[in-house]
Amino acid sequence: MNPQNFQIKNENIRQAFVSLKKESPRRFDQRLNLSWSNWGFGMEPLADSARRLAHSGIGYIELHGNHYGPDLGYDADETLKVLGDHNIAVAGVCGMFSADNDLSSNRAVQRQAAIDYIKRELAFTAAVAGSYLLVVPGAVGRPTPYDSMEFERSVETLRVVADQFAQYKVRAAVEPIRSAEVSFCHTIADAKDYIRAVNHPAIGHINGDVYHMQVEESHIGEAILDAGEMLVNLHMADSNRCALGSGSLDLDTVIMALYVIGYNQPGRFVTPEPLGPGGDPYPAMFGKPDPEQLDHMVAQTARYFREREEFVLGL
Repeated sequence: MNPQNFQIKNENIRQAFVSLKKESPRRFDQRLNLSWSNWGFGMEPLADSARRLAHSGIGYIELHGNHYGPDLGYDADETLKVLGDHNIAVAGVCGMFSADNDLSSNRAVQRQAAIDYIKRELAFTAAVAGSYLLVVPGAVGRPTPYDSMEFERSVETLRVVADQFAQYKVRAAVEPIRSAEVSFCHTIADAKDYIRAVNHPAIGHINGDVYHMQVEESHIGEAILDAGEMLVNLHMADSNRCALGSGSLDLDTVIMALYVIGYNQPGRFVTPEPLGPGGDPYPAMFGKPDPEQLDHMVAQTARYFREREEFVLGL
């Protein structure tokens, strides 16, 4: 029986992985850096979140970009103390872009809100030693386009703050998101087009998300290879957008593709973000947490990811 097309692609990645491992075994000594995006924990004290991650052996956190105004959001010094108590380092900050702070908006006040928000998050990201700030070109939860100029407006708006990414030495990680949630920038290729349009040396990286990639890419592993060195963070959830191991995601191929692009190095993170299904996940950021459920989800995801990583490295 002939293999299916996705199986052929899987096998190509597996062969590239095995060949590289045979030729350059030292490149596989370092394991992938496992982080966690905490905004899905809702209104939970950061100390509780840090304790949970440490208990599951997760040494990095992607912090909720919650500086929605000058008087809102994490305090940098307090954040570093809380995380330091649990030996957790900051991977980066998850920028949150809704219709209220939309880089592509046709209302100037919302574009200005996006500029001000990015400035606050850049200062915070640098203060807590985060390496990237996630940027979404268009509002999450708004799949209907404003008009035919939203791409151009988004590019123009991000250019306004591009120099500050360089000033703070923070990488802009542009995230493509499925078309059920955003009106444009859905694939790795779209993110590359957007970055080329911004045309600024400080805007050059990508935040992938395997949940969105399942819908928008023809093959997740090939999309990871296409992102290559531009990929600095990869959000993870299984096919049902729940804990890893609870769905049908081909995690082994994802892991092999990451090793093939040399992703197991400092400043590159695999970051679970299991938010559950739905068209707009943002309400979860202000929800009431269920600690027992979250403990189970984090423990299962971390354990399953490391088990599959060790299996793959043994091939």
